[in-house]
Amino acid sequence: MTEIKIDTEFIKLDALLKFANLVSSGGEAKIRIAEGEVLVNGEACTMRGKKLRPGDTVTLDGETVKIV
Repeated sequence: MTEIKIDTEFIKLDALLKFANLVSSGGEAKIRIAEGEVLVNGEACTMRGKKLRPGDTVTLDGETVKIV
């Protein structure tokens, strides 16, 4: 599990996917989220603007990122 440190109150799901290099572009993030491929805290999430805070986990293609 990779840890990503944020210095703000939250980060949006699509921005996190790009920041963590789980997707190559914002367009790819949008499609993968819309198709339900992204898990937030173990559950599929289709909200691209979902606000993620420290303690949340995001999983895509078997790779998990934890926000700290």
